[in-house]
Parts: sequence; C-alpha cells; structure tokens
Amino acid sequence: MKCYYAKATEAHDPVFRISLGRIARNAEQAERARLLLAGLDQLDLPVTEPDPAPREILETVHTTELLTFLETGWAEWQTLPDAGPEVVPNVHALNKERTYPKHIIGRAGWHMGDTSAPLAEHSWEATLGAVAAAHAAARAVLEGDRSAYALCRPPGHHSSADVVAGHCMLNCAAVAAETLKTRHQRVAVLDIDVHHGNGTQDIFYERDDVLFVSVHATPETYYPFFVGHAHETGAGAGDGFNLNIPLAQSTGDDGWCAALETALARVAEFAPDALVLSLGLDAHENDPLKGLKVTFDGFTRAGRMIADAGLPTVLVQEGGYLSPDLTTSLVAFMTGYMGCDVAT
Repeated sequence: MKCYYAKATEAHDPVFRISLGRIARNAEQAERARLLLAGLDQLDLPVTEPDPAPREILETVHTTELLTFLETGWAEWQTLPDAGPEVVPNVHALNKERTYPKHIIGRAGWHMGDTSAPLAEHSWEATLGAVAAAHAAARAVLEGDRSAYALCRPPGHHSSADVVAGHCMLNCAAVAAETLKTRHQRVAVLDIDVHHGNGTQDIFYERDDVLFVSVHATPETYYPFFVGHAHETGAGAGDGFNLNIPLAQSTGDDGWCAALETALARVAEFAPDALVLSLGLDAHENDPLKGLKVTFDGFTRAGRMIADAGLPTVLVQEGGYLSPDLTTSLVAFMTGYMGCDVAT
C-alpha cells in the first residue's frame, strides 16, 4: 500500500487548549505523527513525500475567506500589541444576522469554532502538507491502486467549508473525496473516528453524489455535542445521503463492529465508485480522550470488514491521541485491512 506523509507537518505543534475551564496542553501534538510512523515502520510500509495539492481542489472544499485567513492570519495577528504566539479566538460569530469582519480578531472568531485548533506560525504549511498527502493518496487510487493511506496532521474532519475546530484545519477527507470526484460520479465517506465528523457532514450535507456515514460516540455527552445525531439525514438534494450512528460511550468491540456493519450496508446500497475512510483511532479503550472502548482486536475486525467491502479506498488519518497504544492501534487496523500477519 502506498503511504504519504509531509514532513512540513512536524513544524505544527500547537500548545493552547482550554479543557474543563483550564488552560491545558493541546492534544494534537507532533508526537502523534511519530507514533503513527512507527506503526507504518512495523508494517514495512514506507512513506512518500506528496506533491502539493492544487489550489483549485482546496477551493472546491473551502471558502476563499478561510483559505486566506489560514494563510495570512498568523502574521497579521503578530502585528497586534502584546499578541500571543498562537491565534486563539476570544469572540465567536454567533448571531443570525452577521457581517464578515475586517479585523483579525473578528475574523479569528468567524473562522475558528473553538479554542482547540490554534493557528501558529507554521500551521498553514502543515495543513497544506496534510491535504497534499490526502490528495496524493486519492490520486494513487484513481490511477489504479486498490488503496492508499494518508498520514494527515493536523486532521480535518471537524472543519467545514468556512470554520476550523476540534484540532482540525483543512478537511483532508473532503479533499480526498473531491479528488476522487474528478473521475468518479459517486463517492462515499465513512468516518470511524470516535468524534462525529461534523465538518465533513456539513460540506456534503446537501449533496447526493457524496454519501457521508459516521460511527461515533454520542454527541449527547461527547464532542462535538451539537451535531452528529441519528435524525440528521441530509437536506435538499442530499436528503437521505447522510447517516449518523451514535453510540454510548460504554460501547466495545461487538457494538462498534455491529454499527460498522450497518454503516457498510448503507455504503453498499449507495454503490459508490470509491470510498474515503476517515480513520480515527481514538475509539480505542486507552485513548486519552476516552470516547469508546474498542480494543486492538476490534480495530483488526474493522479493518477486515472495510477491506471486504471491496471498494477502491483512500484511508485518511484523523484522530488518535498521545498513547503508546496509538502505534499498535494503527498496526491492528492495517493488519485486518491488508490481511497481513503482524503481531499486535
């Protein structure tokens, strides 16, 4: 399997985060990539540096205003008196009636949905590297590979067309889907991250050419809280092309895999030309964000189930946070997906 990773992402190592009313170290650290690369090394899967993704692909997913903000916002923030080292919003655009602001503080509140995705000096270059990996993996699948893996960080599935949030910057899974759409009529996105892929859902919610299916911890008690419920089925032309399967946080392997079976049945009914898998590994029982209770065996089962769907597949890395088990979680999933014999 071809695997893609951009070294530029290593310079993105955000610090700021608010957790339970306290300032805490951000969970989306550069160390995550090293843990995942260690898993690929165990699997004897070398990584390739991707070529840049075309700007026009980014513009099919994100607004020009967001792209400009991510590209120039940090430098403009630094011109403020006594500015901090990262762009973190202190106001949000919540009113129904609102006008796009000129000031960088206002634009930060417009484009940043929470405080967990701070914009630092090298965040733009890093997220360009992340989407480059997703684009390259999608290109590999378009050119005939059965599957390809993109080690993307920062991740992307919480980012909508105009707003970043939840440790995410540019939406890598949506970029992969739009890349596949350059040749395919129908693409499915299956998100198995422990958090609902609210940004990806928002991007495709009114479309019938991209099916979005998400298996995740219930938003009644877990991030992103406001979206990800079963009654959200799409709108307009997209009505019926969005499926959410929220699970209790006590769910383990059997319940998770049963939900995945339901998700894959809907994907099969849609009959896509290709699949994008938002591969979050934070459903593991030892992940520090504590959303579900999936074991290594559960990841191996899931990998096998998704492989058995028989679709050309782009695997896009989403969550999975700082734990020695992150390496093993990736190995476990890939062992099932590739049908290989690797000790976990």
